[in-house]
Amino acid sequence: MARPSQQLDEVLLQSGRTLFPLHGCNGLSLRMLAEHAGVNVGMFHYHFKNKDNYLGQLLQTMYEELFVQLQAEVSHAGSPLQRLRQALCLLARMLREHGNWIGCVWTDAANGEKVARQFLEKNASRHVQLIIGLLMEAMQAGELTMAPPMQSLSFLMGSVVAPMLIAPRALDMGFVPPMLQAPLQQVLSDEWIAERVNRALFALAATRQEIEND
Repeated sequence: MARPSQQLDEVLLQSGRTLFPLHGCNGLSLRMLAEHAGVNVGMFHYHFKNKDNYLGQLLQTMYEELFVQLQAEVSHAGSPLQRLRQALCLLARMLREHGNWIGCVWTDAANGEKVARQFLEKNASRHVQLIIGLLMEAMQAGELTMAPPMQSLSFLMGSVVAPMLIAPRALDMGFVPPMLQAPLQQVLSDEWIAERVNRALFALAATRQEIEND
């Protein structure tokens, strides 16, 4: 049987990009997807067979788009430290733009959702390995102090990534006092991202003697 030409699979995936961050794995129903995409449920089954296959393809497609961008940043010309700085800034901006669906995946995985757990098992270490590779290159080039890579990575994630996850959630939940809302919004800006990255890398570049004498 010939495949329908309306590219309804892409239409359904586009609807998933809109609906998944709002509902997660469990809350996203086939009827909801079909209505949003303007197709019948039978076409969903034709293209994806079942919900798990659909969710797996949706999450992988969204992740690959981000990973390709990060991989390109890592491969740019420049010193290891320059490439690490640019990769960290890009990673933070990605979390700002896509943190809603990424957060859903982690929440679903913590709640035992099979598709979310399988997705993280397959992908969670891929971008981490890119950053660790740059860290090791920068250390070997003498641009950063030699240290266990995971120790340096955890410091960078706390300095650069954590604010991008915490600030939007705090603002969305509505318990941030009005006087702190504007400053907290600034945490998410390109300018403040770059500032945190620079400060974090400066700290990792400091020698042990400089730290002890500070």
